[in-house]
Amino acid sequence: METKHKAVVLGNNYYIGLSIIRCLGKSGIPVAVLDYQEKGAYARQSKYVTEKLIGPHYSKESDKLKDFLIAYAKNQDYKPVLYPTADQYVEFVDKYLLELKEYFLINQTEQGFWSDLIDKDKLYVLAQQHNVRVPQNIQVGNADIVEEVEKELGYPCIIKPSDSSRFVSKFRKKLFKVTNRQELEEGLKKAKDANIEVVVQQLIQGFDDHMYTFDAYLNQEAKITHWVTAQKERQYPINFGASVYIKQKYVPELHEIGAPFLEAIGYKGFAEIEFKKDEQTGEYYLIEINVRTTNFNQMLAELGFNMPLLAYKELTGQEIGQDSLKVSTNLAFHYMYEDLHASLAYVKSGQLTWKSILKTYTEKRVGSIWVASDPKPGIYYVGNLLNKVKKKVGKR
Repeated sequence: METKHKAVVLGNNYYIGLSIIRCLGKSGIPVAVLDYQEKGAYARQSKYVTEKLIGPHYSKESDKLKDFLIAYAKNQDYKPVLYPTADQYVEFVDKYLLELKEYFLINQTEQGFWSDLIDKDKLYVLAQQHNVRVPQNIQVGNADIVEEVEKELGYPCIIKPSDSSRFVSKFRKKLFKVTNRQELEEGLKKAKDANIEVVVQQLIQGFDDHMYTFDAYLNQEAKITHWVTAQKERQYPINFGASVYIKQKYVPELHEIGAPFLEAIGYKGFAEIEFKKDEQTGEYYLIEINVRTTNFNQMLAELGFNMPLLAYKELTGQEIGQDSLKVSTNLAFHYMYEDLHASLAYVKSGQLTWKSILKTYTEKRVGSIWVASDPKPGIYYVGNLLNKVKKKVGKR
């Protein structure tokens, strides 16, 4: 395989970046990693990293980061392939897409497209235009918003941000679940005071195992070449969070809904559509699209769907073929650290028992950080956790 182009991975302090590094490095691709600080960036410790870069902050100094990346790329013999690992980096790349594409190989070609899909309001309008079912939304601008919510949606419902990253940064949660008028009014006030745009949304009924994903790679002609489906079992924060225990499971309906939609909107590269299945009707609702690499990327790679490598090969002019997984392997992805917090919350709320949770520890699963053949990131990660514990104990 041709590996003369470098890969540049933006964001090294989370296991998504680590997984991308390993997926590429194992194939002999030179991997340069970039973050705005060394502290906490445990993915940089991987043996597959060939170059470590420290650059300006993606939001505080976005212009400088753009200039830094372009200057770096100009010094390379071949255009590097660029990989954003989180929504903040996706939005950065999208903002400067036209300039960055002159010096980097990037899946998407339309500036603003990724950001529009991250924006829940715009995504839902787009989905409805293509007859894809989405939860009912009520805009917050109306003066009689409370009465409208109670008439159209009822309780429980959720207050959901258009910009998830800002909301999570402020409130340390993805949304507000509201069960009565007081909680609705308080949640709306919090969002208004923080100057964060939100909508009030229908809550699709069903436990966390009613959450599913359609993970696909689309080539530069916006045609699906590879796809896999999966079912969540546990997430953190519970009920409205990211997957901490998820299994590959074949669900053909997800392909029937997701594939035509992604192709129709001209999507290119890796995409993950999250669906929720209504426990009463059995209908699937599109919840969101992750336009960056999924957090259970390592599980997909173990199943033979190395999405970062597919992007590298296609963008550097190499054949990628086609593949799909039409059986249930039940291979799971497990992020143990956050799952421990989630498990405590599930048991405390009465949604799960310790017996049912511990049973999954006997199942075949892929971890998020620790790999015996590449141990340094795991050791560094544990060291960071121990330091945090020492600081907390010291404060007491």
